[in-house]
Amino acid sequence: MQRFVDSYVVENGRHALQVHASLYRDLLTLLQREALLAAVVSLLEQVSAGPAAGKKTMPLTRKDAALFRRKFFLALTREKKWNAGDALDFQNDLQIYEDVLSRNSGARRGRKPFESAHHPFVDRCAFVLDSSFMEKARVAAARALLEIEDLAAHVVGQTYITSAATNSPGKS
Repeated sequence: MQRFVDSYVVENGRHALQVHASLYRDLLTLLQREALLAAVVSLLEQVSAGPAAGKKTMPLTRKDAALFRRKFFLALTREKKWNAGDALDFQNDLQIYEDVLSRNSGARRGRKPFESAHHPFVDRCAFVLDSSFMEKARVAAARALLEIEDLAAHVVGQTYITSAATNSPGKS
């Protein structure tokens, strides 16, 4: 996220965003949390869709998706060293993301980098980043969202490849 903020500052001449070190650190912390929320939403959505078998995806059952979600949150909580309150706050924010996305779940199509996405990350990130230049911040946030979603897809894809290699016949 630091590279995202730094490039936004340079591209838009908004150097005031970096002047105060403590405010800049707070900005980065908030944006990193928003990026994590967006990545987790994308990751959970892709995992729930299941691995592609040929050209068709095989969605997880509700039970398997719930089990994955529970294990994922336990691992994330451990990795981030969150206490129970922090973990619940994150899950509440994630639920808000999922609720907003479910309302906007019309036909999903790929976005071009210059298009603003209808995604809570874009709006929240733009507001936190630079509310006085909201539209420029939304376009930058939409570009960042594309990168976050690509990263989540890469992680899920690598996980499926690794899983398939360890579960393939002939392996012991």
